Amino acid sequence: MFLQDGGQGNSHKHWYDLFSRGTRDWLRHNEKVREAVREHLPEMIAKSDVLSKPENRTVQVPVKFLEHYRFTLRNSDEQSGAGQGKAKQGDTLRQGKPGQPGGQGEGGGDGEGAFQFVLEFKTDEILDWLWEELKLPNLQPKEGSNVDVDEYVREGWDKRGARSRLDRRRTMKEAIKRRTAIPDTPVPISNDDLRFRQLARKRQPTTNAVVIFLLDVSSSMDEHCRKLAKSFFFWALQGIRRQFSHIDTVFIAHSVEAFEFEEEEFFQVSGQGGTKSSTALELAEKILQERFDNSQYNSYLFYATDGENFSNDREQSSASLARLAPLLNFAGYAEVSHSNTRRLNTEVGRLWQQLADNGHPSGSYSLSNDNDIWPAIKAFFTDQAAQQQVDV
Repeated sequence: MFLQDGGQGNSHKHWYDLFSRGTRDWLRHNEKVREAVREHLPEMIAKSDVLSKPENRTVQVPVKFLEHYRFTLRNSDEQSGAGQGKAKQGDTLRQGKPGQPGGQGEGGGDGEGAFQFVLEFKTDEILDWLWEELKLPNLQPKEGSNVDVDEYVREGWDKRGARSRLDRRRTMKEAIKRRTAIPDTPVPISNDDLRFRQLARKRQPTTNAVVIFLLDVSSSMDEHCRKLAKSFFFWALQGIRRQFSHIDTVFIAHSVEAFEFEEEEFFQVSGQGGTKSSTALELAEKILQERFDNSQYNSYLFYATDGENFSNDREQSSASLARLAPLLNFAGYAEVSHSNTRRLNTEVGRLWQQLADNGHPSGSYSLSNDNDIWPAIKAFFTDQAAQQQVDV
């Protein structure tokens, strides 16, 4: 619950000061937890064992220990006073040695340190928070609805709840009523005055959807690139499944030839040889044509590759993507590399740029390290992703 937004911007500072000390401590803790999760998000995403054991996986987030403001005695090594000697105004004083005072040689020092708490969360808890505002782009009504979407609707008020759902207007009304009834009370707002909006999760039927994950496993995709691509797919897939109770998935990996895999095999597959993107795009088109009627399914494709492709496969890949595009609600392209120097200026990157130039809902994102994974997911999984070209 404390992963919800505390809303402690500067504009709310006067509200913050009205709460009791215990409530203010809770809000500060809430803020620090959110900051810590954001700060350690790349590390959590990069954990290799998350890919193999997602169902019971927990992640640890270190949070700095917070102390109340208080007066303390000055360190005995710090002294001040009137000095004597030959120094005069304007003289340059020699800098003290690093680490003085407070340390004892190369070993453990006697200076004050900092405390940290390590909080443990389930992967599902992190996903619930991260995917609060994300969704499949360009989701359209189709025949034979099958996908349920979680929506939160307001259902009254309560005296307890997440701080992010504090109803300030109703809280002030309760405080005014109490102070009118008991005029001598010194407390401007008490905990009994607090009113929180209560939200209930309700499943709303929307429409059928299928998501195709397409992975390049050729020789040019080294261990770094494969891990980056699989991490992107894993976190995207887990988030989609947290939001949609029924959704179809297809997993395709390719080098010169393309094959469909089961999910567990897909996240373990590796390959060798050259790259022919057309084989994967043609297999994706074949699967959509044979198993997923376009009149009944919203179809999405996310392709992760280093962008390399045989030059003699360029025309065939372009033709394959042109045939596949009308079947898709959105086509996402994640280009993985060791650096962002090429910035999508590759064989496959240019194919996706051509797709965008033709007005098809699509997006491209360049990933070079773990810090890029979550921004890529946020760029792809919004309503705006289908309305404008994502090109980062």
